[in-house]
Amino acid sequence: MEPLAGIQVLDLSRVLAGPLCTLILADLGAEVIKVEPPWGDETRGWGPPFVEGESAYFLAVNRGKKSVALDLKRPEGQEAVRRLAQRADVLVENFKTGDLRRYGLDYESLRALNPRLVYLSITGFGHTGPRAQEPGYDAALQGYTGIMSVTGEPEGPPMKVGVAWIDVMTGMMGALAVLAALWERERSGLGQHIDLSLFDVGLFALANLGESFLLTGKPPRRLGNAHPQIVPYGAFPAEDGWLILAVGNDEQFRRLCQVVGLPDLALRFPTNALRVEHRKEVVEALAQVLKARPRAYWLARLKEAGVPAAPVNDLAEAFQDPQARAREAVWTLEHPLLGALPTLANPLRFLSRTPARPSAPPPLLGEHTEEVLREAGFPEEAVRALVEKGVAKVRPREGTR
Repeated sequence: MEPLAGIQVLDLSRVLAGPLCTLILADLGAEVIKVEPPWGDETRGWGPPFVEGESAYFLAVNRGKKSVALDLKRPEGQEAVRRLAQRADVLVENFKTGDLRRYGLDYESLRALNPRLVYLSITGFGHTGPRAQEPGYDAALQGYTGIMSVTGEPEGPPMKVGVAWIDVMTGMMGALAVLAALWERERSGLGQHIDLSLFDVGLFALANLGESFLLTGKPPRRLGNAHPQIVPYGAFPAEDGWLILAVGNDEQFRRLCQVVGLPDLALRFPTNALRVEHRKEVVEALAQVLKARPRAYWLARLKEAGVPAAPVNDLAEAFQDPQARAREAVWTLEHPLLGALPTLANPLRFLSRTPARPSAPPPLLGEHTEEVLREAGFPEEAVRALVEKGVAKVRPREGTR
């Protein structure tokens, strides 16, 4: 049995953090009903790339969900969501603070209808504090939380992480919070409100850099691909590409120096503390030697010597790696428009008895509106009336757009 079989999730979120959270829940067996406006989640229009009109961005984080197209600005749409919330175990939303209260869809309003509801709110800054009313975007939050100040080359400009890093981690933390609240509900019988913000997650994810600042009061500086507390640890150019060295102790450094023909370097800087102090000299000496030979040559010799090293792959190389194939890192689903659709496999697929698994391809807009509303008790004529008023959108049965 799937771990979340029987759990119904009402997903009012858009873009990335919320949809990633509910994707995880769907892969674990929850029934996820994605409520989006009749014109669709914003990411349906984010691209290129598009394939048959479907955006890669939307396809990335909406696998396994049912699409119900409703206009929440209309009273009839709000009432439909209330009816759905009465049957749901979980609701996930990422509206700005206070927006859903205007519609009677905030936690307090829905708790009165369903005391067992676990209600996850994802916002930029949380529901309290001086920035509570401000919108939150990943790039802005990477600026606010300081991660950009430590990302990039030392003499270069601040740099954001290449993916929406805080959004992704917030989605993961959201799934964790929902699971914790569902487990607690088994004892109390009650749901609860989860106030999760990108700002809080971004600060928490600073990890050792954040703790170093708290202890010293000194903001860390940008080090490019280097590590603030370990040398050598980072990217080095070989003759035909880049490789990573991740030398974590003094014995590994000694072996590295033997491989690259610099035994004196190990004698001069035998401890990590000395290497950090003389970072530039150590790194430049290694870089001068490593750039003289192909990457594959160094990786083979370093592996043989037990020195942690890896290639800097592009995405084509990453997905072609034999480990990715062995671990089945891509799930292929049958999409009604696209045919065979490759998607990123959930890393929770290795639970021994109840692994994560894909249940369905990402939905077409409004594909399940009629089905879900009928299951919630709406008669056929009521669904038809919502469609005629423009409150709901139903995908035509013949499969045309």
